[in-house]
Amino acid sequence: MTTSTFDTLAAARALEAAKFSREQAEAIAQAIRNGQGNLATKADLDTAIAGLETRLVKWGYGLGATVVALTVTLNAGLMYAMLRLLPLAGPGP
Repeated sequence: MTTSTFDTLAAARALEAAKFSREQAEAIAQAIRNGQGNLATKADLDTAIAGLETRLVKWGYGLGATVVALTVTLNAGLMYAMLRLLPLAGPGP
């Protein structure tokens, strides 16, 4: 896991140069630094995406198997209905 550093002193000085009071500049810089601990890293996102890809592939295979099963069932049902309802060819006239 990579860590990034945030220079609160440099940020506070830049904010003071932009006409923020010292207290405001320090509070903003500290808030930014505190918020950095909650950020997702590239490794976090890669892990989440890999898990999502795995679940989607499994779901896709399940969906494909369901479609095949339904197709076979419908075809079998149609063939059964045709055999029951249509007369078989008998001797000609």
